[in-house]
Amino acid sequence: MKKLVKGNIALCEGAIAAGLKSYFGYPITPQNEIPAYLSKKMIELKRVFVQAESELAAANMVLGAAVTGVRAMTSSSSPGISLKQEAISYMAGMELPALIVNVQRGGPGLGNISGSQGDYFQSVKGGGHGDYKLIVLAPNCVQEMYEMAYDSFDLAEKYRIPVMILTDGIIGQMMEPVDFNRPEREKLLIPNWALDGCKNRPPRSLKSLLMKDGDLEKHNFALQEKYKTISQNEVKYETFEISDADIIICAFGIAARISKSAVCLARKNGIKVGLFRPLTLFPFPSKEISELSQRFKNFLSVELNHGQMVEDVRLAVNGKANVEFLGKAGGGIVTELEILDKLKNFL
Repeated sequence: MKKLVKGNIALCEGAIAAGLKSYFGYPITPQNEIPAYLSKKMIELKRVFVQAESELAAANMVLGAAVTGVRAMTSSSSPGISLKQEAISYMAGMELPALIVNVQRGGPGLGNISGSQGDYFQSVKGGGHGDYKLIVLAPNCVQEMYEMAYDSFDLAEKYRIPVMILTDGIIGQMMEPVDFNRPEREKLLIPNWALDGCKNRPPRSLKSLLMKDGDLEKHNFALQEKYKTISQNEVKYETFEISDADIIICAFGIAARISKSAVCLARKNGIKVGLFRPLTLFPFPSKEISELSQRFKNFLSVELNHGQMVEDVRLAVNGKANVEFLGKAGGGIVTELEILDKLKNFL
Protein backbone atom coordinates (compact mmCIF):
# COMPACT_ATOMS: atom_id res chain seq x y z
CA MET A 1 0.00 0.00 0.00
CA LYS A 2 1.27 3.45 -0.90
CA LYS A 3 1.33 6.36 1.53
CA LEU A 4 1.62 10.08 0.80
CA VAL A 5 4.68 11.41 2.65
CA LYS A 6 7.40 14.05 2.41
CA GLY A 7 10.79 13.12 1.05
CA ASN A 8 12.49 13.68 4.40
CA ILE A 9 10.00 11.37 6.15
CA ALA A 10 10.37 8.69 3.47
CA LEU A 11 14.12 8.77 4.03
CA CYS A 12 13.58 8.25 7.77
CA GLU A 13 11.34 5.27 7.14
CA GLY A 14 13.88 3.72 4.77
CA ALA A 15 16.64 4.06 7.36
CA ILE A 16 14.46 2.63 10.14
CA ALA A 17 13.43 -0.34 7.99
CA ALA A 18 17.12 -0.98 7.26
CA GLY A 19 17.84 -1.35 10.97
CA LEU A 20 19.00 2.14 11.97
CA LYS A 21 19.93 1.91 15.65
CA SER A 22 21.45 5.32 16.41
CA TYR A 23 20.70 8.78 15.04
CA PHE A 24 22.62 11.94 15.99
CA GLY A 25 21.68 15.31 14.55
CA TYR A 26 21.24 19.04 14.95
CA PRO A 27 18.48 21.21 13.47
CA ILE A 28 18.83 23.15 10.23
CA THR A 29 16.32 23.86 7.47
CA PRO A 30 15.36 22.21 5.08
CA GLN A 31 16.15 18.87 6.75
CA ASN A 32 14.41 19.52 10.07
CA GLU A 33 11.70 16.94 9.48
CA ILE A 34 14.36 14.22 9.75
CA PRO A 35 15.44 14.85 13.36
CA ALA A 36 11.91 15.91 14.34
CA TYR A 37 10.41 12.66 13.04
CA LEU A 38 13.18 10.45 14.40
CA SER A 39 13.06 12.15 17.82
CA LYS A 40 9.71 10.44 18.32
CA LYS A 41 10.01 7.34 16.17
CA MET A 42 13.38 6.15 17.46
CA ILE A 43 12.25 6.45 21.08
CA GLU A 44 9.08 4.49 20.30
CA LEU A 45 11.28 1.74 18.83
CA LYS A 46 13.62 1.86 21.85
CA ARG A 47 16.51 2.97 19.68
CA VAL A 48 18.97 5.84 20.21
CA PHE A 49 18.16 9.44 19.27
CA VAL A 50 20.38 12.34 20.35
CA GLN A 51 20.04 15.99 19.43
CA ALA A 52 23.68 16.95 19.82
CA GLU A 53 24.98 20.33 20.94
CA SER A 54 26.39 21.01 17.45
CA GLU A 55 26.94 19.52 14.03
CA LEU A 56 30.52 18.67 14.99
CA ALA A 57 29.33 16.75 18.02
CA ALA A 58 26.68 14.90 16.01
CA ALA A 59 29.18 13.70 13.41
CA ASN A 60 31.62 12.49 16.06
CA MET A 61 28.81 10.69 17.88
CA VAL A 62 28.08 8.82 14.65
CA LEU A 63 31.76 7.84 14.53
CA GLY A 64 31.54 6.57 18.09
CA ALA A 65 28.43 4.52 17.40
CA ALA A 66 29.80 3.14 14.15
CA VAL A 67 32.90 1.65 15.80
CA THR A 68 30.58 -0.61 17.82
CA GLY A 69 29.13 -2.06 14.62
CA VAL A 70 25.60 -0.64 14.86
CA ARG A 71 23.88 1.15 12.01
CA ALA A 72 24.29 4.88 12.64
CA MET A 73 23.22 8.00 10.79
CA THR A 74 23.37 11.78 10.83
CA SER A 75 21.73 14.40 8.63
CA SER A 76 22.10 18.10 8.00
CA SER A 77 21.97 20.73 5.28
CA SER A 78 24.87 22.29 3.39
CA PRO A 79 26.65 24.52 6.00
CA GLY A 80 25.96 21.89 8.65
CA ILE A 81 27.56 19.23 6.49
CA SER A 82 30.59 21.51 6.09
CA LEU A 83 31.04 21.40 9.87
CA LYS A 84 30.96 17.59 9.83
CA GLN A 85 33.80 17.20 7.32
CA GLU A 86 36.59 16.50 9.83
CA ALA A 87 34.65 13.59 11.37
CA ILE A 88 33.68 12.31 7.90
CA SER A 89 37.37 12.23 6.92
CA TYR A 90 38.12 10.32 10.14
CA MET A 91 35.34 7.81 9.37
CA ALA A 92 36.69 7.30 5.86
CA GLY A 93 40.18 6.79 7.26
CA MET A 94 38.91 4.34 9.89
CA GLU A 95 36.77 2.55 7.26
CA LEU A 96 33.57 2.98 9.24
CA PRO A 97 30.17 2.41 7.63
CA ALA A 98 27.59 5.12 8.34
CA LEU A 99 24.89 7.10 6.56
CA ILE A 100 25.27 10.87 6.11
CA VAL A 101 22.37 12.80 4.58
CA ASN A 102 22.77 16.24 3.01
CA VAL A 103 19.49 17.98 2.19
CA GLN A 104 21.16 20.77 0.23
CA ARG A 105 20.24 24.44 0.49
CA GLY A 106 21.45 27.52 -1.35
CA GLY A 107 24.96 28.81 -0.66
CA PRO A 108 27.73 29.75 -0.21
CA GLY A 109 27.72 30.67 3.47
CA LEU A 110 24.37 30.42 5.22
CA GLY A 111 22.70 31.12 1.88
CA ASN A 112 18.98 30.39 1.98
CA ILE A 113 16.66 27.42 2.51
CA SER A 114 15.81 26.80 -1.15
CA GLY A 115 16.95 23.65 -2.93
CA SER A 116 20.38 23.64 -4.54
CA GLN A 117 23.03 21.31 -5.95
CA GLY A 118 26.00 23.40 -4.89
CA ASP A 119 27.58 20.67 -2.74
CA TYR A 120 28.50 18.27 -5.54
CA PHE A 121 32.23 19.05 -5.36
CA GLN A 122 32.27 18.75 -1.58
CA SER A 123 30.50 15.39 -1.69
CA VAL A 124 32.27 13.54 -4.50
CA LYS A 125 35.78 15.02 -4.24
CA GLY A 126 36.16 14.59 -0.46
CA GLY A 127 35.15 17.64 1.55
CA GLY A 128 37.61 17.00 4.36
CA HIS A 129 41.37 16.44 4.29
CA GLY A 130 43.14 13.50 2.67
CA ASP A 131 42.57 11.33 -0.39
CA TYR A 132 39.25 9.69 0.42
CA LYS A 133 35.89 9.02 -1.16
CA LEU A 134 32.33 8.45 -0.02
CA ILE A 135 29.73 6.50 -1.91
CA VAL A 136 27.35 9.30 -2.97
CA LEU A 137 23.76 8.57 -4.01
CA ALA A 138 21.47 11.09 -5.72
CA PRO A 139 17.69 10.49 -5.49
CA ASN A 140 15.27 12.47 -7.65
CA CYS A 141 11.94 11.49 -6.08
CA VAL A 142 10.43 10.61 -2.72
CA GLN A 143 10.36 6.88 -3.53
CA GLU A 144 14.12 6.93 -4.10
CA MET A 145 14.64 8.78 -0.81
CA TYR A 146 13.12 5.76 0.92
CA GLU A 147 14.88 3.11 -1.14
CA MET A 148 18.32 4.72 -1.15
CA ALA A 149 18.22 5.25 2.61
CA TYR A 150 17.44 1.56 3.02
CA ASP A 151 20.11 0.38 0.59
CA SER A 152 22.80 2.75 1.92
CA PHE A 153 23.53 0.68 5.01
CA ASP A 154 24.17 -2.52 3.06
CA LEU A 155 26.51 -0.61 0.74
CA ALA A 156 28.28 1.05 3.66
CA GLU A 157 28.87 -2.28 5.41
CA LYS A 158 29.82 -4.13 2.24
CA TYR A 159 32.74 -1.76 1.64
CA ARG A 160 33.24 -0.33 5.15
CA ILE A 161 32.76 3.20 3.88
CA PRO A 162 30.52 6.15 4.77
CA VAL A 163 27.65 6.63 2.34
CA MET A 164 26.16 10.04 1.59
CA ILE A 165 22.70 10.69 0.21
CA LEU A 166 22.98 13.99 -1.64
CA THR A 167 19.48 15.35 -1.98
CA ASP A 168 18.04 18.88 -1.72
CA GLY A 169 15.33 21.02 -0.16
CA ILE A 170 12.92 20.45 -3.02
CA ILE A 171 12.94 16.64 -2.84
CA GLY A 172 13.11 16.73 0.95
CA GLN A 173 10.01 18.90 1.23
CA MET A 174 7.86 17.57 -1.63
CA MET A 175 5.13 14.99 -0.97
CA GLU A 176 4.55 11.96 -3.20
CA PRO A 177 3.04 8.49 -2.84
CA VAL A 178 5.64 6.00 -1.59
CA ASP A 179 5.51 2.23 -1.76
CA PHE A 180 7.20 1.02 1.42
CA ASN A 181 8.47 -2.08 -0.33
CA ARG A 182 11.52 -3.03 1.74
CA PRO A 183 11.46 -5.73 4.45
CA GLU A 184 12.18 -4.77 8.06
CA ARG A 185 15.75 -5.60 9.11
CA GLU A 186 15.53 -6.58 12.77
CA LYS A 187 18.32 -8.95 13.79
CA LEU A 188 21.62 -7.71 12.40
CA LEU A 189 24.94 -9.39 13.16
CA ILE A 190 27.71 -7.33 14.72
CA PRO A 191 30.59 -7.28 12.17
CA ASN A 192 33.84 -9.02 13.05
CA TRP A 193 35.81 -5.74 13.01
CA ALA A 194 33.60 -3.92 15.55
CA LEU A 195 34.80 -2.85 18.99
CA ASP A 196 32.47 -4.81 21.26
CA GLY A 197 34.77 -5.71 24.15
CA CYS A 198 37.71 -8.11 23.86
CA LYS A 199 36.81 -10.74 26.44
CA ASN A 200 38.04 -14.14 25.18
CA ARG A 201 39.51 -12.65 22.01
CA PRO A 202 42.52 -10.57 20.93
CA PRO A 203 41.97 -6.78 21.13
CA ARG A 204 41.05 -4.85 17.96
CA SER A 205 41.96 -1.34 16.91
CA LEU A 206 40.16 1.17 14.70
CA LYS A 207 42.06 4.38 14.06
CA SER A 208 43.10 6.88 11.41
CA LEU A 209 46.33 7.98 13.12
CA LEU A 210 49.05 5.81 11.56
CA MET A 211 52.47 7.07 12.62
CA LYS A 212 54.74 4.11 11.90
CA ASP A 213 56.93 4.71 8.86
CA GLY A 214 55.09 3.59 5.69
CA ASP A 215 51.85 2.54 7.40
CA LEU A 216 49.77 5.51 6.24
CA GLU A 217 51.04 5.12 2.67
CA LYS A 218 50.01 1.45 2.69
CA HIS A 219 46.63 2.36 4.16
CA ASN A 220 46.04 4.99 1.47
CA PHE A 221 46.94 2.49 -1.23
CA ALA A 222 44.46 -0.01 0.21
CA LEU A 223 41.74 2.67 0.30
CA GLN A 224 42.35 3.57 -3.35
CA GLU A 225 42.12 -0.10 -4.32
CA LYS A 226 38.78 -0.28 -2.53
CA TYR A 227 37.53 2.81 -4.38
CA LYS A 228 38.52 1.16 -7.67
CA THR A 229 36.50 -1.92 -6.72
CA ILE A 230 33.50 0.25 -5.87
CA SER A 231 33.85 2.01 -9.23
CA GLN A 232 33.84 -1.33 -11.03
CA ASN A 233 30.86 -2.79 -9.17
CA GLU A 234 28.51 -0.10 -7.94
CA VAL A 235 27.91 2.40 -10.76
CA LYS A 236 24.19 3.07 -11.22
CA TYR A 237 22.46 5.29 -13.74
CA GLU A 238 19.36 5.47 -15.90
CA THR A 239 18.70 6.69 -19.42
CA PHE A 240 15.63 8.12 -21.13
CA GLU A 241 15.01 8.47 -24.88
CA ILE A 242 18.68 8.24 -25.88
CA SER A 243 18.49 5.67 -28.70
CA ASP A 244 17.94 8.21 -31.52
CA ALA A 245 19.05 11.39 -29.73
CA ASP A 246 21.12 14.16 -31.26
CA ILE A 247 21.80 15.71 -27.83
CA ILE A 248 22.29 14.03 -24.42
CA ILE A 249 21.35 15.92 -21.26
CA CYS A 250 23.32 14.86 -18.18
CA ALA A 251 21.67 15.74 -14.87
CA PHE A 252 21.21 14.35 -11.37
CA GLY A 253 18.65 14.72 -8.61
CA ILE A 254 15.88 17.28 -9.03
CA ALA A 255 17.63 18.79 -12.09
CA ALA A 256 17.29 15.41 -13.82
CA ARG A 257 13.59 15.37 -13.05
CA ILE A 258 13.13 18.79 -14.64
CA SER A 259 15.34 17.71 -17.54
CA LYS A 260 13.19 14.65 -18.19
CA SER A 261 10.17 16.92 -18.69
CA ALA A 262 12.33 19.12 -20.93
CA VAL A 263 13.21 16.07 -23.06
CA CYS A 264 9.51 15.40 -23.65
CA LEU A 265 8.90 19.08 -24.48
CA ALA A 266 11.88 19.19 -26.84
CA ARG A 267 10.74 16.11 -28.73
CA LYS A 268 7.32 17.71 -29.23
CA ASN A 269 9.25 20.58 -30.83
CA GLY A 270 11.16 18.25 -33.13
CA ILE A 271 14.44 18.19 -31.18
CA LYS A 272 15.77 14.69 -30.55
CA VAL A 273 17.08 14.77 -27.00
CA GLY A 274 17.82 12.06 -24.44
CA LEU A 275 18.63 12.05 -20.73
CA PHE A 276 21.48 10.36 -18.86
CA ARG A 277 20.98 10.43 -15.07
CA PRO A 278 23.68 9.24 -12.64
CA LEU A 279 22.15 7.64 -9.56
CA THR A 280 25.63 7.27 -8.09
CA LEU A 281 27.77 10.43 -8.13
CA PHE A 282 30.61 8.40 -6.70
CA PRO A 283 31.22 6.05 -8.31
CA PHE A 284 30.58 8.32 -11.29
CA PRO A 285 29.52 6.64 -14.57
CA SER A 286 32.56 7.94 -16.47
CA LYS A 287 32.97 4.82 -18.60
CA GLU A 288 29.33 4.87 -19.67
CA ILE A 289 29.43 8.56 -20.62
CA SER A 290 32.71 7.99 -22.47
CA GLU A 291 31.07 5.25 -24.52
CA LEU A 292 28.10 7.50 -25.27
CA SER A 293 30.46 10.21 -26.52
CA GLN A 294 31.56 7.91 -29.32
CA ARG A 295 27.96 7.87 -30.61
CA PHE A 296 26.66 11.30 -29.62
CA LYS A 297 28.49 14.56 -30.26
CA ASN A 298 26.54 17.02 -28.13
CA PHE A 299 26.07 16.93 -24.34
CA LEU A 300 24.36 19.39 -22.01
CA SER A 301 24.94 19.26 -18.25
CA VAL A 302 21.99 20.75 -16.33
CA GLU A 303 22.60 21.52 -12.65
CA LEU A 304 21.38 23.76 -9.84
CA ASN A 305 24.82 25.33 -9.42
CA HIS A 306 27.28 27.22 -11.59
CA GLY A 307 29.04 24.18 -13.03
CA GLN A 308 30.25 21.22 -10.97
CA MET A 309 29.23 17.82 -12.34
CA VAL A 310 29.90 19.24 -15.81
CA GLU A 311 33.63 18.91 -15.06
CA ASP A 312 33.26 15.16 -14.58
CA VAL A 313 31.17 14.92 -17.75
CA ARG A 314 33.92 16.72 -19.69
CA LEU A 315 36.59 14.44 -18.21
CA ALA A 316 34.56 11.40 -19.27
CA VAL A 317 33.95 12.75 -22.77
CA ASN A 318 37.68 13.63 -23.04
CA GLY A 319 37.29 15.91 -26.05
CA LYS A 320 35.32 13.44 -28.16
CA ALA A 321 32.15 15.56 -28.06
CA ASN A 322 30.91 19.08 -27.33
CA VAL A 323 29.80 19.63 -23.71
CA GLU A 324 27.71 22.67 -22.77
CA PHE A 325 26.37 23.75 -19.38
CA LEU A 326 23.14 25.24 -18.05
CA GLY A 327 22.67 26.03 -14.38
CA LYS A 328 21.37 28.27 -11.64
CA ALA A 329 22.47 28.64 -8.04
CA GLY A 330 21.34 30.28 -4.82
CA GLY A 331 17.99 28.50 -4.82
CA GLY A 332 17.17 29.31 -8.45
CA ILE A 333 15.44 26.57 -10.44
CA VAL A 334 16.18 25.79 -14.09
CA THR A 335 12.92 25.54 -16.04
CA GLU A 336 11.92 23.29 -18.92
CA LEU A 337 11.65 26.31 -21.23
CA GLU A 338 15.15 27.48 -20.34
CA ILE A 339 16.47 24.02 -21.12
CA LEU A 340 14.56 24.04 -24.41
CA ASP A 341 16.06 27.41 -25.37
CA LYS A 342 19.55 26.09 -24.57
CA LEU A 343 18.94 23.01 -26.70
CA LYS A 344 18.01 25.15 -29.67
CA ASN A 345 21.55 26.56 -29.60
CA PHE A 346 22.84 23.15 -30.67
CA LEU A 347 20.79 23.22 -33.90
